[in-house]
Amino acid sequence: MDGNDIKTTGKCPVMHGGNTAMGSSVTAWWPNALNLDILHQHDSKTNPLGKDFNYREELKKLDVEALKADLRALMTDSQDWWPADWGSYVGMFARTAWHMAGSYRTSDGRGGANTGNQRFAPLNSWPDNVNTDKGRRLLWPIKKKYGNKVSWADLIVLAGTVAYEVAGLKTYGFAFGREDIWHPEKDTYWGEEKEWLAPSDSRYDDVTKAETLANPLAAVQMGLIYVNPEGVNGRSDPQATAYQMRETFARMGMNDEETVALTAGGHTIGKCHGNGNVADLSPDPEAAEPEFQGLGWMNTKGRGIGRNTMVSGLEGAWTTNPTQWDNGFFQMLFKHEWTLTHSPAGASQWEPISIADEDKPVDVEDPSIRHMPMMTDADMALKVDPIYREISLRFMNDFEAFSDAFARAWFKLTHRDMGPKARYIGPEAPTEDLIWQDPVPAGNRDWNIAGLKARIAESGLTVAEMVATAWDSARTFRGSDMRGGANGARIRLAPQKDWEGNEPARLQKVLSVLEPLAAEFGASVADTIVLAGNVGVELAAKAAGYDVEVPFSPGRGDATDAITDADSFAVLEPIHDGYRNWLKKDYAVAPEELMLDRTQLMGLTAPEMVVLVGGMRAMGTNHGGSKHGVFTDREGALTTDFFVNLTDMANTWAKAGDHYEIRDRKTGAVKWTATRLDLVFGSNSILRSYAEVYAQDDNGGKFVADFVAAWAKVMEADRFDLRS
Repeated sequence: MDGNDIKTTGKCPVMHGGNTAMGSSVTAWWPNALNLDILHQHDSKTNPLGKDFNYREELKKLDVEALKADLRALMTDSQDWWPADWGSYVGMFARTAWHMAGSYRTSDGRGGANTGNQRFAPLNSWPDNVNTDKGRRLLWPIKKKYGNKVSWADLIVLAGTVAYEVAGLKTYGFAFGREDIWHPEKDTYWGEEKEWLAPSDSRYDDVTKAETLANPLAAVQMGLIYVNPEGVNGRSDPQATAYQMRETFARMGMNDEETVALTAGGHTIGKCHGNGNVADLSPDPEAAEPEFQGLGWMNTKGRGIGRNTMVSGLEGAWTTNPTQWDNGFFQMLFKHEWTLTHSPAGASQWEPISIADEDKPVDVEDPSIRHMPMMTDADMALKVDPIYREISLRFMNDFEAFSDAFARAWFKLTHRDMGPKARYIGPEAPTEDLIWQDPVPAGNRDWNIAGLKARIAESGLTVAEMVATAWDSARTFRGSDMRGGANGARIRLAPQKDWEGNEPARLQKVLSVLEPLAAEFGASVADTIVLAGNVGVELAAKAAGYDVEVPFSPGRGDATDAITDADSFAVLEPIHDGYRNWLKKDYAVAPEELMLDRTQLMGLTAPEMVVLVGGMRAMGTNHGGSKHGVFTDREGALTTDFFVNLTDMANTWAKAGDHYEIRDRKTGAVKWTATRLDLVFGSNSILRSYAEVYAQDDNGGKFVADFVAAWAKVMEADRFDLRS
């Protein structure tokens, strides 16, 4: 060995450590580096089914009744390796589906059941999801049998719905159409805590004021689906828990009646498991050794199954008949007085002070043995909180009303993040329009597109006005829960017409021109807004020397105030838009980070983001007419000037107060001004590599073609009616 050799004795000769070792990633060395991974977290390379796989086509081959028959049989086909409580898996599958759907939050539409994300970290290993891995493993033989004809996401939700049917509930319906992801959504923000179930104080400005829970979060602690069943930070106080429930369930899109129905209905079947020692459990699925084969929380001492199962640490059933859909929950809650006690695992829970033996649920293995029922702090909240109590008593006295309310709330819980009815597939999909689906009437597809385009072009509206209005109408779309978008033209309704980001004065000017034209041609306003944006892009391209036609598909409808839940749209209000170089105010998060989040929600890639920003700047679409980032003397033309001048080394770049100046290197004269967001396209190495492509002398035509493709993608993101 000479002096230049590296000593390798005792070292592994191959790279290892994955993403866990310091130095294994750019962000490990440079924690403040802009991480674009969120834009490509579901790259097609991760999908084993290939780019040509069409789940909607596969679903057409599915024998739905045969699948449901297999699920019904599974409900009572107890497995030796994980036996069913009372010989029934209804509680297991209801909980597995609930915990997948219950991670949904309205703030950004992330979480929920739509992608089957419970199969991956961190959700598969959340403390609140203990033993949902067993539910998924019990479903594996059925998934194996039906293969590509049913996704994991659809199967898990269907299993939960069938569980309630087997228990005796008349469910509201079920829709297929959820497509699986194939790796973790590691860039979803679930909180800043570094330990499971850390005290919730860091999530609140004031933990005693539930409304101060930090956005976009909905759950009260890291690793929980909603609230802590033992009370706020594990300290029992049913009224304080009620306040947190009201806020958390509201952030899941639920009102007080739905909250009561879901809490009571979720606890009408099944039980809690805490008859053991948590210290005896193996690690969670992500931390488990290979011999556990992806299963976590396995008992390493004793049986660990049946009556000795450990899950939440609480122990017991809520009702006398935990495998039946009945009104037993409310009867148990209000028939008895309750006292605070502890489970065998040490968890705080409530038990009745006095109860007849026949009212107790029987042992999960031996029906000759009866046990005390239990209630969580969240259950007691339904009795203590005045609003919840009134609803609960009404449900207790009207079982049909309770059953209907729960069936509808369960459907909403498990379908909320699927988006509009146009995405629903299957024979049991309900036909009723529900306001939380953001319904849009069908639009007219047969009208004179060329004639309307000509009239729009002659209307006197500027390129910037047409493009900005169409963009503002479409940019609300978020692929997380399929809400928002241009279809419906809700930009002309409350609350969107008054949003600061939509520039109400400019918006009304444009609408005053477009609405009469739409009526004259028999087109919807939604179609007309999008078509006007396309006209603007085509005029801008022509000004740059390119004749293009932007793809357009008519058929959008116009929503009305009557079918718009205005309050629910508050979460869609933009507080920033990097594409139009606007921030409502300064935020703790950098503008470029905000832009990446919005870009991911819109379903765009990093190259699409870059080309759209460059084109929007060139066309002068900045909010309020700001000139920051408009690096061109040909404003209104779809040129590559933004990229050319950003990367030109004849310039210098310097901070000047709250913005930046681009100066001529020789003369020092200010040529343009910019925001931090403009300059990131030159300072970040990845974004610069894309910007340089469009700055090349030979890529003017490519830029226009790429812009048009990305623009059309945004304008049609919510056209589910066009997809087979």
